[in-house]
Amino acid sequence: MASNPRPLSVIAVDIRAHWAKPNFAAIPYLEAMESLHWIDDYYYNDPASSIVRYFLGNATTWRGEDARRIKAELKGML
Repeated sequence: MASNPRPLSVIAVDIRAHWAKPNFAAIPYLEAMESLHWIDDYYYNDPASSIVRYFLGNATTWRGEDARRIKAELKGML
């Protein structure tokens, strides 16, 4: 992962731009990521790392080059 990772909110915008119809189960985690900056932040009582893991678990139907790139970026942050 790069030494300066992108904020989660920026990654969430990227996901929205490249995943036309997100899986309904991934949407709550994507929405949470939109308000997070770093992997050590919290969304209410949930650590951002958990939000990212849950998003990845519910984004298995998202495929393609952009999906692989963004998922690898998120995994690299964990």
